Amino acid sequence: MVAQLGGQPVLILSDKAQRTYGRDAQRSNILAARIIAEIVKSTLGPRGMDKMLVDSIGDVVVTNDGVTILKEMEVEHPAAKMMVEVAKTQEDEVGDGTTTSVVIAGELLKKAEELLDQDVHPTVIAKGYRMAAEKAEEILNSMAVDIDISDDELLKKVASTAMTGKGAEKAKDYLAELVVKAVKAVAEEMNGEISIDADHIKIEKKVGGGIEDTQLIQGVIIDKERVHPGMPRKVKDAKIALINAPIEIEKTEFDAEIRITDPNQLQAFLDEEERMLRDMVEKVKASGANVLFCQKGIDDLAQHFLAKEGIFAVRRVKKSDMEKLSRATGARIVTSIDDLSSDDLGYAGVVEEVKIGDDEMVFVRECRDPKSVSILIRGGSEHITSEVERAIEDCLGVVPAAIRDKKIVPGGGAPEIEVASKLRDYAKTVGGREQLAIEAFADALEVIPRALAENAGLDPIDMLVDLRSRHEKEGPNYGLNVYKGEAVDMLKEGVVEPLRVKTQAIASASEVAVMILRIDDVIAAKGLSKEEAGGEGGEMGGMGGGMPMM
Repeated sequence: MVAQLGGQPVLILSDKAQRTYGRDAQRSNILAARIIAEIVKSTLGPRGMDKMLVDSIGDVVVTNDGVTILKEMEVEHPAAKMMVEVAKTQEDEVGDGTTTSVVIAGELLKKAEELLDQDVHPTVIAKGYRMAAEKAEEILNSMAVDIDISDDELLKKVASTAMTGKGAEKAKDYLAELVVKAVKAVAEEMNGEISIDADHIKIEKKVGGGIEDTQLIQGVIIDKERVHPGMPRKVKDAKIALINAPIEIEKTEFDAEIRITDPNQLQAFLDEEERMLRDMVEKVKASGANVLFCQKGIDDLAQHFLAKEGIFAVRRVKKSDMEKLSRATGARIVTSIDDLSSDDLGYAGVVEEVKIGDDEMVFVRECRDPKSVSILIRGGSEHITSEVERAIEDCLGVVPAAIRDKKIVPGGGAPEIEVASKLRDYAKTVGGREQLAIEAFADALEVIPRALAENAGLDPIDMLVDLRSRHEKEGPNYGLNVYKGEAVDMLKEGVVEPLRVKTQAIASASEVAVMILRIDDVIAAKGLSKEEAGGEGGEMGGMGGGMPMM
């Protein structure tokens, strides 16, 4: 970049640096963001299509989960990266609605571009969008329906709505029931608030069988096998010890040399090692434990002694699994064998080693009141099990959200149509140029029912007209039934979503749209740290040689 000073050229940026500014920068950013939205738009709804993602070494992912598609894609453009962040935020916050948030953001930018062409200033559009987003949240709250969290049937409907259109759809009722049971098992009430940590629900997947063979274990699955074939394969009424210490002779921390001058001394040395290991096993036995999970290693000789005592043992169990075992069985994790007592033991009805496919796995089941449970996912291929896993993870986001907020909204595009209609009324009361931005926001929200109709092969204009008239005459719960091709009452149909899915999607989409709109200059920067650059979205190192689209 060159500036003139008294006829003298002044070099500010290097010749290779690229700078885009003004309308060009806005157009480039809006185009990049809209392309991201267009990519995932066809995956929306029960009739949405799937994407096949192939990486450089030929690994394939087949999915219609918005956030998975965007995470796996190699996105280069900084504005496009900001759209990916929207999907990640939605996933972290509520687990579902990632495609919705990205598609709304893309449509908001498309409508903003039309206003920019009419010479409406970006800051005016930004202000209008912010006002519209606040009003949209109010409208959503007013149309939300209170639910009783003891109503398992309604929670199952929330879960099966999140699963509709995914690879797991054919078994969605069965899987929804599993998810609701799992979430209810790990829910804990503290000070009148219900806290649910989905990390306490362990998901294991094994290829083989069908989706219907997926099962909920009232306990924990450990992807390990017992350490010695002489140990029992199955232990009933298991008393479980959890030890975070090696059952082997510890090496000294400093270099030590033992000089042996007599063969008897060597034998004494070996006998002492054996006695120490035998003592460790005796301490485990004395506590009354018949099952042992060890976070560290177990010496071969100790394995032999444990097998002789009939104790079922597993070694090198992950720290996270040890914590889950503790929550499921009530056992305390002990860091020294000397401290192990009967009070530290947990209980499970059955601990057994089961062969699933080619692998042995340890099932700890029939725990009394497990605060950690496991779901074992089965499916005919790696792609199917992965897609079922993604569907279940979505459900593990929406069911806790519905339980925490105790509010749901109808699905099928009903909230978007209602909010759009009320925003148009609100725009008339605002006046000024912001009114145009609020009306554009309302039009943008209708992209959701339009996309649902398009993806189902229906006429989007006819469907929108039908939905609007139903909302005016019969109320806010009418959404699009893509199978019948008509507007129906979504609450009666059982197509419902947690309120938070919609409020978060609209809030995230409007924020990123405003942020992209306010950018009028894209300048190649030297390697900024992530914090300085504002996360991944702002990291523009390497843009000097040009800005590839994707």
